[in-house]
Amino acid sequence: MILTVTLNTALDITYRVRELHPHGSHRVSEVTERPGGKGLNVARVLAALGHEVTVTGFTGGATGRVVQEQLTDTPGVLDALVPVSGATRRTIAVVDDRTGDTTQLNEPGPTVTSAEWSAFQEAYEGLLGDGVSAVALCGSLPPGVPVGAYAGLIRTARTAGVPVLLDTSGEPLRRGVAARPDLVKPNAEELAELTGSHDPLRATQDARRRGARAVVASLGARGLLAATPEGTWHATPPARVHGNPTGAGDSAVAALLSGWVERLPWPDRLARAVALSAATVLAPVAGEFDRAAYEKLVGRVAVTGDAGAAWVRP
Repeated sequence: MILTVTLNTALDITYRVRELHPHGSHRVSEVTERPGGKGLNVARVLAALGHEVTVTGFTGGATGRVVQEQLTDTPGVLDALVPVSGATRRTIAVVDDRTGDTTQLNEPGPTVTSAEWSAFQEAYEGLLGDGVSAVALCGSLPPGVPVGAYAGLIRTARTAGVPVLLDTSGEPLRRGVAARPDLVKPNAEELAELTGSHDPLRATQDARRRGARAVVASLGARGLLAATPEGTWHATPPARVHGNPTGAGDSAVAALLSGWVERLPWPDRLARAVALSAATVLAPVAGEFDRAAYEKLVGRVAVTGDAGAAWVRP
């Protein structure tokens, strides 16, 4: 079983409009709602790939109840969310049908008290003892949660002997990397902020020196760059895809986790991650992917090793 942690869970709401105009009034053609936050998106994709997943994090208020009600309808996903007195946040994605671009509005999340944070830590430690094969720590921290929260959760997982993937940004990422996670999955901007380098190859290697055992950097349309103890690889999609990119990075995390627990070689993990990311862009909402597109793309992803010699800087 895989455990995903989403401390700042959300109800993801996606609006589709014919064409988005700033300051204008819009008629919405379609509305979808899904349990959200990065770890919940990861969990849904993992379940679709055939893995059993437990989700934990915080939930509260009327929005939190909607999230939990919808989770009960997701096969393969077990709800272990911890209640808080505040209300779960909402995230709003507005998709422009004309251009395919998405505008994102993210609420900050509920303020978590010290007692609620302590209750979560106790619950998390208990979940790690239930046959967990890997844990993913995903997304932003809600107000009130210590900035070093992920570092502490990484150390707890390491003590329990559970491999851990970290997908966050800013100071939580910097402190988390120093706690020596097995894998971090930043995007190019997050990686540059962490290391101070805008050279992806140099930055991934620097992130490893800072403590991460392996680093997989998302480079958008240019695919994924991975620096691992077994080598360095660059995986690129066969063609650029257009659609809603929300959740594409979460699908990459799900692919990397599934490849990890299935003990796939790194090139196969990366090919799966790139194909799933692209297939998610082609799906209407985060946490879903176009299965036919995924199956078509996965065999066409180019993965080259020794990126130190082959990497072409933009």
